[in-house]
Amino acid sequence: MTDHHLAQLNIARMRAPLDDPLMADFVALLDPVNALAEASPGFVWRLVGEGESDATSLRPFGPDWIVNLTVWADVEALWNFSYRTDHLDLVRRRRSWFHLPKEAHMVLWWIPAGHLPSVEEAAERLARLREHGPTPEAFTFGTRFPAPGAAPAAPAAPSPAPGP
Repeated sequence: MTDHHLAQLNIARMRAPLDDPLMADFVALLDPVNALAEASPGFVWRLVGEGESDATSLRPFGPDWIVNLTVWADVEALWNFSYRTDHLDLVRRRRSWFHLPKEAHMVLWWIPAGHLPSVEEAAERLARLREHGPTPEAFTFGTRFPAPGAAPAAPAAPSPAPGP
């Protein structure tokens, strides 16, 4: 175990406003999936709007974009939640609710344990990934880097296309 945690930003451009019937199934799944995340081994923190249970009211990337910003103990904890729990159903159905991304929409980076990343910090990491590709400062599930001070990471397992 290191003295670092993994931060994760995922953004998605909605096909319709959240109150549109097209988005109803997604909206209905928000609370159960957020509860599942919070109960998952390795979960540390997630961004929520002030006085809200999720971050859907926050639109730092534009009015059609939603944001998911979380912190996990390590890459494996986030991977297991994302692809080995009921969250996988959302991943499989993401194109029903969100436009296909034209550029990187998810980024991972290491933070000191106890630090909670801001949306601005996350946006900077996403911009860095888009500009330079995966680096130790901004990477993906497909190209992982170890936490500072940790042993080199094992090769990444094949992954389904990440998404909202």
